[in-house]
Amino acid sequence: MTAATIPTVEISGPPAERGRQYGEAARDSIGRALAYYEEAFGESSGLTWDQVTARAERWLEPVRGYAPGLVEEMAGIAEGAGVGLLDVLALNARGEIIYDQTFARMRARTDPAADVTDAGDVTDGADATDIADVTGDREMTDGCTSFAVLGEASGDGHVYCGQNWDWRAGVADTVLLLRIVQPPHPTVVMQVEAGQIGRQGANSAGIALNANGLGGRFDDAVGLPQTVIRRRVLDTASISDAVDVLCRTRGHIASNALLTCREGFALDLETTPGAHGWMYPAQGLLVHGNHYQTTVPVQLAARYRPESSDSLIRVPRAEAGLRRLREATAPEASRKLIHQAMSDHLGHPEGLCTHPDPRQPEVKWWTTLLSSCVDLTTGDYHVTPGTPCDHEYQHLPWNLYDGPHAPH
Repeated sequence: MTAATIPTVEISGPPAERGRQYGEAARDSIGRALAYYEEAFGESSGLTWDQVTARAERWLEPVRGYAPGLVEEMAGIAEGAGVGLLDVLALNARGEIIYDQTFARMRARTDPAADVTDAGDVTDGADATDIADVTGDREMTDGCTSFAVLGEASGDGHVYCGQNWDWRAGVADTVLLLRIVQPPHPTVVMQVEAGQIGRQGANSAGIALNANGLGGRFDDAVGLPQTVIRRRVLDTASISDAVDVLCRTRGHIASNALLTCREGFALDLETTPGAHGWMYPAQGLLVHGNHYQTTVPVQLAARYRPESSDSLIRVPRAEAGLRRLREATAPEASRKLIHQAMSDHLGHPEGLCTHPDPRQPEVKWWTTLLSSCVDLTTGDYHVTPGTPCDHEYQHLPWNLYDGPHAPH
């Protein structure tokens, strides 16, 4: 086990000022993120970074209309980091760009090896497997395993949540822990890629969001990027408001959201540009991976195959490991059992604890970037800076409940 740490950044003030602080503090990491995605998008699609940012621009006005303060924050990040606003927007919409239908058609046109004759061969509603078959590339969708453990499932009676965040190994040196002080909204703690305004985390109102990619293309309608939706969830002060954000916004792509709150409630929402599905804990335990676990959307049902096939293994393995929390009688023992559960290697190199596959080009390597364990009872936030099998938990320097709307 190594004792590496993940950089921490704390920002406060009005949106533009928060963003400027963020951009200045993470300037080098943002530069590395842009360099990686320029290479990765070029490798997977043949498009230049200018073409990528041109696609990202289509989300600027929808985000401004929904959350103008977040556009101000992104503009501040760009200013502080010395990059363009569209560069920052592209980092925040990296998943949406890949799943955008017009982008898919551009990729089909620019790939000389693609088995298509024109843009019309990449049809509306085609699922991710169609495009992967065309390009021979795995889609750039987060592969994660999220969990919620309520009091009845933990021997110490605490409420825990977290996830293994599996993504491209090439962004490992851009991951940071971000604390956003933004009264009167709750203070938010998140793990993000540098330059992103939202991903997964928890807030001072005792609400946590863990998220997983689901995959599948739907239609050409422009929806909101997941980073924007997730940030808005974490800005809420009640579980009902958090659920409302997920139910009333239309994301551009499908994504799973696992909500957990300090009071001992959890709800999983499989959100799509169409219908949503939902599920509740069984005996105090809820685990979700990267496949649809409630129902397959009608747009995908006829041809659906899980994009991350190892998700079918990860979910039951995580459930089995986390059931052992009933044996724990103190938080330290609970964290140890969570750490063990999320370090599972069945299916190596893919699995709960994912490692790069040397059979793939380095630009396509996947790994568990971070494993998180949040004690919503005490407000203690722990993460591993890399694969959990190789790293101990890092206890963050902040307590969740040092902020507005903290439970009493």
